[in-house]
Amino acid sequence: MDLITPAVGLIFWQTIIFLVVLFVLGKFAWKPILGALKAREESIDEALKSAVNAKEEMANLKADNEKLLAEAKLERDKMLKDATKMGEDLKDQAKEDARLIGDKMIEEARASIENEKNDALRQIKDQVAELSLQITEKLLKKNLSDDKSQQELVKDYMKDLKLS
Repeated sequence: MDLITPAVGLIFWQTIIFLVVLFVLGKFAWKPILGALKAREESIDEALKSAVNAKEEMANLKADNEKLLAEAKLERDKMLKDATKMGEDLKDQAKEDARLIGDKMIEEARASIENEKNDALRQIKDQVAELSLQITEKLLKKNLSDDKSQQELVKDYMKDLKLS
């Protein structure tokens, strides 16, 4: 039973050694260990705070980026709409200009055709008159070569005058 129950001396020396180890640990080890633990706890708290701050900043940046992206999309849509409108306006203006130029060209062509037609008719009338005079002259020379035919012509004219 001696092995199961320790002797009083052993208990005494174990208690003394325990108290000495406790004193040495308290004097030299506990303060640095507790300081290290406290420093570790503070660094963990700072890391958590900085992580929370970083998360908030990321959320703010994400919100700002989404806002900027939405603004950029609106600006792009506005620019596309303006460009489309300007293109349609240019197209409409070009059509109108082309129509006006076409109308002007048609009017000029009509005027030119009318002038050429009038010139052609005048030339034809002049040629017909000239030919008629030439034919009449030749007929008169042939028919009025003697006095008798000249007298008959004068009588015919007189008859026409009386009837009119």
